[in-house]
Amino acid sequence: MSKPFYITTTLPYVNAAPHIGFAFELVSADIIARHKRLAGYEVFFNTGTDEHGVKVFRKAKEEGKDPQTYVDEYAKKYRALLSALGISPSVHFIRTTDAAHKKAAQELWKRSFNAGDIYKKKYRIKYCVGCELEKTESELENGHCQVHPHLDIEIIEEENYFFRLSAYQERLLAFYEEHNDFVVPPFRLNEMRSLIRGKGLEDFSISRLKAKMPWGVPVPGDSEQVFYVWFDALVSYISALGWPDDEASFRKWWIETGGVVQFAGKDQIRQQAVMWQAMLMSASLPPSKQIVIHGFIQSGGEKMSKSLGNVIDPFALVKEYGTDAVRFYLARHVASFEDSDFTLEKFKEAYNADLANGIGNLVARILQMSNQYVSNPIKFPDTFYNSDNLSGEGKAVLTHLHKFELNNAVFVLWNWMQHLDILIQDGKPFEVAKTNKIAAEKQLIYLLQQLAEITVLLEPFMPETSRRIKTAIKANKKPENLFPRKE
Repeated sequence: MSKPFYITTTLPYVNAAPHIGFAFELVSADIIARHKRLAGYEVFFNTGTDEHGVKVFRKAKEEGKDPQTYVDEYAKKYRALLSALGISPSVHFIRTTDAAHKKAAQELWKRSFNAGDIYKKKYRIKYCVGCELEKTESELENGHCQVHPHLDIEIIEEENYFFRLSAYQERLLAFYEEHNDFVVPPFRLNEMRSLIRGKGLEDFSISRLKAKMPWGVPVPGDSEQVFYVWFDALVSYISALGWPDDEASFRKWWIETGGVVQFAGKDQIRQQAVMWQAMLMSASLPPSKQIVIHGFIQSGGEKMSKSLGNVIDPFALVKEYGTDAVRFYLARHVASFEDSDFTLEKFKEAYNADLANGIGNLVARILQMSNQYVSNPIKFPDTFYNSDNLSGEGKAVLTHLHKFELNNAVFVLWNWMQHLDILIQDGKPFEVAKTNKIAAEKQLIYLLQQLAEITVLLEPFMPETSRRIKTAIKANKKPENLFPRKE
């Protein structure tokens, strides 16, 4: 029986069209999901849309639409992104406006309330609508949020419910000590340790006055309040499994797996590693298994924004270059954990160098020669993935994937392909064949076997390209141009 594995992205706000940053997170999680399936796991892969909160409510009003109509339109755009990026067809898509999700959010609220972790008080805070988070003076720069410097900080002054996050400081620190690999990369977990040991954790507001902001999940037992968006959205990781009604599903995907592997951006480390884990503890539920934190994608050294005109549209990129080219670039040329710079010029350069002149040219050369000089197609190693028969390079690829180091894994694959190019240049099987066809065939069989192993390992990153190369190797026939050069 295959072992279960649960992985999720964050749920992006639907206050704007999908951008390249979320495309990177989505593709990264899909690569791991596909990798785990090939390694024999049964995978539950979750993504979706976060549809409540002030940002969404204001954007709907700005466009003159009912909030539900507005989020329905944007949810379709995010669903379309899945197929555009070649995301696994079995991916689960949750919306925080789903009735089952609302019920789950209210159930977690009730459990936290009964545990004594929810109380009501009047307060006054500085608030960043972009982050949907309150901000202390130390988190502001020139009076603005460092993540959303173009937005004005707002003052919220009202009576709301609070979650007693301060009560979980020691439990969280103890949990981190027991699970040193809880956050990847490790320095992100150290940031949370420093936060807790430094200024400590403050209780945070988890509701809003319905009269001011009606677009949210109703608070149980209080018709005048709705959920603060984070206390709603984070519950999606368990509501996606049918919690609290489907005990069998929750046990299989959350208990037996040891929790979920969560992909998230660096601006969400506090929400994912601190707030969400404390909420689970409060509700007497097991913590997440692991959180993988990636950096931001910038453009030309600047944060992407519509006003600067440097936003990269993933749909347009796929239309121009194809799905697998976009997946390749995000995996190979965007750092797994640090910030990266993305421009259309860099993308085109990488496409021509790594794909058109790289893998595309290599596959064409090997298959053209093998069609001429190899008598019978080689036996394709369909069960090769994760086996003891993998080469040293193949094992290195899987090691990097195990550590979520996607760019390092692809780097190994491309270095491997460059080595095959050198073997062709040095061995010259096309010249050897003129005088010794047996020796030439032996060289080409070795090249085919190496290419076959690369192709198997390439599947999580570039599934369609992997399929096309497999078909070509099995037919011992040169495929149509994989990646036409872009001028």
